[in-house]
Amino acid sequence: MINAFGQPIGTPVSDWTARAEPPHTPLSGHFCRLEPVDVDRHMEGLYGAYSSAADGRDWTYMSAGPFADAASFRSHLAKAAASRDPLHYAIIDLATNEPVGMLALMRIDRGNGVIEIGHVAYSPLLRRTSAATEAMFLLLRHVFDDLGYRRCEWKCDHLNAPSRAAALRYGFQYEGIFRQAVVYKGRTRDTAWFAMIDLDWPTIRAGFERWLAPENFDADGVQRLSLANWIAAQRAPTEQRSGDPAQGE
Repeated sequence: MINAFGQPIGTPVSDWTARAEPPHTPLSGHFCRLEPVDVDRHMEGLYGAYSSAADGRDWTYMSAGPFADAASFRSHLAKAAASRDPLHYAIIDLATNEPVGMLALMRIDRGNGVIEIGHVAYSPLLRRTSAATEAMFLLLRHVFDDLGYRRCEWKCDHLNAPSRAAALRYGFQYEGIFRQAVVYKGRTRDTAWFAMIDLDWPTIRAGFERWLAPENFDADGVQRLSLANWIAAQRAPTEQRSGDPAQGE
């Protein structure tokens, strides 16, 4: 787009209004349910799930933890339950009806329709399960389909290789490094930024839906095709139709 002064400008956004504040209500799927964090309901289960880890390495890149005892974790959980930005959820495994992890919506920018998924803390009981992937799908679907946000972000310490890999697996695109962006736990953090936008979401959603479908798993519950492959498969026809020069050369 070119304005009256011959300057390039961004695409107009017609009829834009601020997005709604995310309601703190449960989100349900086939493998898990996301519930607003509640100390009385989730404390014992979450502390047990996190305590099943062999050591505290899962908290190295988190702003909180590891926790020396149940009392310190209860204090952390109480702060999470009282917060509305970040907006914390407990992940409930429907097979056991027990909490097995947490994640949050945060940095909620209603005016621009931007929101971030953060404070992702999966216990050993949740990692590498269908519920772990579905939890992210439920929150992304809520952000884009229910609330109509335009952009969802994922940020992490650039040294946190598992988090960076997870962002790419879920369909976020890498956008760069913000140097010396944060001081936490007495050390500096260069922050890696990832994001997806509403234009990306339909193909990513289709990839998640194909991955979560029963036919994607064998009799032992092992995936037939990875989430990254399903998302790539949904993207490929669109890229070919758009004349992407990387296709067919």
